[in-house]
Amino acid sequence: MNREYLRWYSSRLSREMELLIFGHAGAKVLMFPTREGRSWEYEQLGLVAALKDKIEAGHLQLFCIDGLASETFYAQHVHPAERMARHVAFEEYVLNEVMPLMASRNDNPCTIAQGCSLGAFQAASLAFRHPHLFQKLVAFSGRYDLTMRIECFGDLLDGHHDDRVYFHMPSQFLPGLGDSWQLDRLRQMDIVLTIGREDPFLDNNLHLARVLSEKGVRHQLHLWEGRAHRAGVWRKMAALYI
Repeated sequence: MNREYLRWYSSRLSREMELLIFGHAGAKVLMFPTREGRSWEYEQLGLVAALKDKIEAGHLQLFCIDGLASETFYAQHVHPAERMARHVAFEEYVLNEVMPLMASRNDNPCTIAQGCSLGAFQAASLAFRHPHLFQKLVAFSGRYDLTMRIECFGDLLDGHHDDRVYFHMPSQFLPGLGDSWQLDRLRQMDIVLTIGREDPFLDNNLHLARVLSEKGVRHQLHLWEGRAHRAGVWRKMAALYI
């Protein structure tokens, strides 16, 4: 399997960022890591190995990026508005640095946004707001409104709310979405959501699925038995849905 390591200085983030590429051809998969994940996380957790056959056959090429959760949503030492601003800068890095790199390496017309846990939120938030850039979304064990208090998971923005927060939280902005251009492209996207029946984010996933249905956006919501918020289950999901 082709494995390539890249590192460069991002002027948008004022820091160096790392990226791992697995495979040589096929649909491009932009993989967002979990809360504290780095570019090598999905290799360590076994998701890359779970996709080995598809990667080696040239069906998938994975682009695994660094996350910045400790500088964004989990940066408790800074004001919530600054956390959001840093997240926006991270998305600008993805849109203007990572995705052009992906296109330069691979001209396959299919681009997939994928993530687990916080990475699922990041993948969904980006794909729902920029549906013309993605043909598929695959989100495992996600929470799609980071301001919601769910079991032991608190509001990651400490009560702060503004337009920037609203338009980045899928559970908030999708119900009011009326833009026909954006909805038309969402309706063309292959959307796959997964969650465990005993996972704390179950209700949030059911709510998101209802909203998508009300908007006429086709999607799949797969409910797994028990708690599914763990690497062993994500490996099985990866093999099935990516």
